[in-house]
Amino acid sequence: MPRAAVGVVVALLWCAALIGGGAGAGQDLAADTAALLAFRDAVGPRLPWASSSSSPCGWRGVRCDAGGGRVVALQLPGAKLVGRVPTGTVGNLTALRTLSLRSNALSGGIPADIGNCGELRALYLQGNQLAGEVPEGFFSLLLLQRLDLSRNRITGSISPEFNKLRRLATLYLENNGLNGTLPADLDLPKLQLFNVSNNDQLTGAVPASLAGKPASAFSGTGLCGGPLSPCTNTSPPSPSPSPSPPIPPPPAASQDSKSSKLSGGAIAGIAVGAAAALLVALAVIVLLCFKRGRRKEGRPADVDEDASPVSVTVARTDKVEVKRSRSRPSQQTTTASGAKKLVFVGGEPDVPYDLDTLLHASAEVLGKGWLGTTYRATLEGGAAVVAVKRLREAPIAEREFRDSVAELAALRHENLAPLRAYFYSRDEKLLVSDFVGAGALSSLLHGGGGAVRRARLGFTSRARIALAAARGVAFIHGAGSSHGNIKSSNIVVNRTHDGAYVTDHGLAQLLGAAVPLKRVTGYRAPEVSDLRKASREADVYSFGVVLLEMLTGRPPANAVPGFDGVDLPQWVRAVVHEEWTAEVFDASIADEAHAEEEMMRLLKLAVECTEQRPERRPTMAEVAARIEHIVDTVIRNADVDDFDSVSQ
Repeated sequence: MPRAAVGVVVALLWCAALIGGGAGAGQDLAADTAALLAFRDAVGPRLPWASSSSSPCGWRGVRCDAGGGRVVALQLPGAKLVGRVPTGTVGNLTALRTLSLRSNALSGGIPADIGNCGELRALYLQGNQLAGEVPEGFFSLLLLQRLDLSRNRITGSISPEFNKLRRLATLYLENNGLNGTLPADLDLPKLQLFNVSNNDQLTGAVPASLAGKPASAFSGTGLCGGPLSPCTNTSPPSPSPSPSPPIPPPPAASQDSKSSKLSGGAIAGIAVGAAAALLVALAVIVLLCFKRGRRKEGRPADVDEDASPVSVTVARTDKVEVKRSRSRPSQQTTTASGAKKLVFVGGEPDVPYDLDTLLHASAEVLGKGWLGTTYRATLEGGAAVVAVKRLREAPIAEREFRDSVAELAALRHENLAPLRAYFYSRDEKLLVSDFVGAGALSSLLHGGGGAVRRARLGFTSRARIALAAARGVAFIHGAGSSHGNIKSSNIVVNRTHDGAYVTDHGLAQLLGAAVPLKRVTGYRAPEVSDLRKASREADVYSFGVVLLEMLTGRPPANAVPGFDGVDLPQWVRAVVHEEWTAEVFDASIADEAHAEEEMMRLLKLAVECTEQRPERRPTMAEVAARIEHIVDTVIRNADVDDFDSVSQ
C-alpha cells in the first residue's frame, strides 16, 4: 500500500477513535446525571438542580473532572438531605473521588453498592442517622484515604476487612453503636487520625498498632490496654485450693467456760460508759441549739462575727452560695473595723456596690477553667450585673497580686472586658469585671454553656467576632504585654453576634506556675514550656487555633467537656494537603457560596498563625488587618446576610 494511503487510513482511525471516545465520555456524563437526579429525588428535593438536559458540572455541590466528562466530587454538607440513600444513585457515580454528605438527616444503611466507587479517596458521612453494619462492598474501596462515619447509628463489629484499605489515613468511627472487639491484627500503615470513642459496647484490648493513639480516641468504651488502664488478667482460673480441714467441734462445757461470758462488773462498766456518752451528746445538742438561737436573734445565719470574706460554694443548681471564711485580713485591704473589702481599680462603678452587696447577690456559674470559676452576679434589685472570677488557689503575695491586677486594669480597649475590682485574702482571691456579651464563643459554637445554646453563626458573624477578638489581642501586644491564655471560652460574644470581648488576659502569667501544661494542650503553642512566659508569638498560635475552631466547628483537644477534640492544626493540614479543603469547613457555613473565597483566605491565615516555628507567624496587628479586609470584602459581596444570630 502506498505511504500516502497508509497515512489516510491512520488519520481516519484516529478520528474514529476520538469520535468514539467523545461519545463514550458523553454517555458516562449522562449516566452520572441520571444518578444525581435519582439521588435528588430520593433525599434532596430542595436541591436546585436543573433537568437532565443540562450539564451537572455547574450544579451546587457537584464537581467534574478537567474535561467535564465525569463527576468526581459530590459535596453537600448540611444541605437538609433527608431519608434513605438508595442503590443506583451514588453507587453509579463510578468516577467519584470525594463524597461528602455530612451533617444531614440521612437514614437507613450505607448504600450496598458504594463499592462501585472504586476511585473514591474521601468519604464523609458523619452527623447523620445511618444505621446497620458497614456493607461488605465497602472494603473494595482500595484507594480510600479519609473515612468519617462518626455520629451515626452504625452497629456491628469493626471488621478485620479494614486491613484491605491500606491507604487509609483517617478513620473516625466515634459516637456509634459498634460492639465486639478491635481486630488484634489491625494494620493500617498510613493511619494518622483514629477515633472509636463513645461506642460503649466495644470491649477487649487495644491492638498494638493503635497503642500510640491518645486515650481520648478510646474514651467511653470498654476497651483496655494501650493508652488506657491495663487489661485485667483473663487467664483461666487457677484450680481451687484443697479443702481445709474440718472445724473441730466446740469443747464440752465446763466450769472454766463461765470465764468466756461477760462478768457482772464488765456489764456495769459498759452501762456507765454508754450513759456518759449520752450525756455528752445531749450537752452538745443543747449548746448548738443555744448558739443557733443567738444567731437568729442577731446577725444572719450565714455571717460570723470574726470571719472575713469570701468563700464561694457551688450548689447542685449552679447557684452560688456565698459564705465567709476565717482568713486573717490583710492590712492593705481592710477597713477601720478590720473587715476585708473590695478594692476598686477601674474607677468607681456607675451603680455603687461593695463586698457586702456581692455577698447578697444572686449568682450562677458561667464557666470553670484551670484559672478558676466565673460567676454572673446580679446585684440586689437587679441594679447591675457583674462577672466575678474566683481564682484557683495559688501562693501569691498580696503586693504582687495587687500590682499585677493594677497593670491589667490599666489596659482599656473596646474589645477587652474591663476589670473593676479585686478582693485578696490568703485563701480567696476574686476579680470583678463588667458583665459583657451574651455568651462565650465556645458555648455558641459547641453548646454546653448553661443557658447559652449553640447558635447558627454564619461566616460573616464569625469573621466579625474574629476581627473584634484580634483587635483586643493586638492592643494587648501593642501595650507590651501578652495574653497567655487565648481560647474560645475566653472570647465573649456580644448579643448581636457581630463583636466580642477578650477576657482573662494576663491571668496565666499570674497563676501559670500552679497549672500543669497538660491541661492547656489544645491551644498551647508547641514551644511554650512555662505559662508565665508565654510570648506574643505563642498568643498568635493560640489565636490561630481559635480561627480554625471557628471555621471547622470542631473543638481542639482537651478544650470542651464532652468533646474529644482533635489536634486542629494537624488535622486541617492533613485535609488541605489532600486538596479536600471544602471538608474543613463547618457544615453551617460550607454552603455560603458568596463567602467561599474569603473563607479560604481566613483558613490560610489560620494556618499561618499555627506555624510550628514562631518566627514564621504573623503579628497580631497583621492578623487584625487581614481579617478586617476579609470582613469588608464578604459584606460587600453578600447581597443579604441572613446568617447572623439565627438560633438552632
